[in-house]
Amino acid sequence: MARINYDLQNDVLDDTQKVITSTWSDNTNALTAVHTSSTQADFSSATSKGAFFIDVYNKATGSEGAEIQYSVAYGHKNGSGSERFTNAAGAESNSPTRVIYGQYRQLVFGDENQTFAFPGDGSTNAHTPDDIYVINVNRSRYKNNLKPSTLNLTLSGSGIGLLKLTDDSITSTGSAVVTNAGRQFNIVSGSSGIRSGSSNIQVTDSGSYGLFYPDSGFIVLNPSALKHQMANVLPEISSNLANNNHQKLANSINGGQSFILDSEEKISSKYYFTRIKNSEFNFTTNPSFLDDSGNLRYSSMENNPKVYITTVGLYNDTNDLVAVAKLSQPIAKDFTKEALIRVKLDY
Repeated sequence: MARINYDLQNDVLDDTQKVITSTWSDNTNALTAVHTSSTQADFSSATSKGAFFIDVYNKATGSEGAEIQYSVAYGHKNGSGSERFTNAAGAESNSPTRVIYGQYRQLVFGDENQTFAFPGDGSTNAHTPDDIYVINVNRSRYKNNLKPSTLNLTLSGSGIGLLKLTDDSITSTGSAVVTNAGRQFNIVSGSSGIRSGSSNIQVTDSGSYGLFYPDSGFIVLNPSALKHQMANVLPEISSNLANNNHQKLANSINGGQSFILDSEEKISSKYYFTRIKNSEFNFTTNPSFLDDSGNLRYSSMENNPKVYITTVGLYNDTNDLVAVAKLSQPIAKDFTKEALIRVKLDY
């Protein structure tokens, strides 16, 4: 088999491109319905999965192609709104909602003493409720990160009917706060990263609608702000009682019938320009073309034979085959022809 040594300066090129696709399965632009699993969304006890979160599928569970798209959860700083794990002394407040709040607090702040604050106008008038709603996009659904300005979430409910939410990444360009969970943008009324109406982030005395963390794939919504627009998502915060507030948010998303969100991936490519001169690769390396004495079996392979290039193999410095590129169709080669084959590796 003939070999070529690449000139790393002239024959090898590195390139990186950003590829943007829909976050949802099958490149679906908008999720228009919420499908859940009765097995997963089990509220029978404080330790059931459904007490912590509800998985949302693109199709009815059990049907072909049904995959988890995102999960919905409700967290409370003091553990209200869900049944306690135990009533043992010193553990009375431990519950699913407290676990959820603590989990996302740790992800964002890395400090169990911090609380979520939803800003008003600028950095003032921040509201710090005791509870949060969370929409967590399944990790397999997005690549490097969710793309800011592509969030378009429609919620339905009593009062205004439909509430259309987005992040403010275009309206407030460059204003992202960097947290332990990556960039943080405000959730506001509007579409495609542009805030509608007033320039004030705060829509009520309860602060903004929420916070968007595109690098970690989740959204934190502010129940105190949402309830001013939609009474149906007003959380119940009973002590030691499973109120299943996250079901309310799932129902509101389902009623809105439109959840659009794109993901962003950096694709690194390496190009190998395989240059074949007229004097190279003009004879076959197939051993069947030689007889037992080492002579060519076919006279057509003498002087100016015609062969075909079908494959390019890439070898490392220790002569190990690491990649194979197959041509879409064979390339004819003889002493009168030269060829340039571009091999692309994505990783």
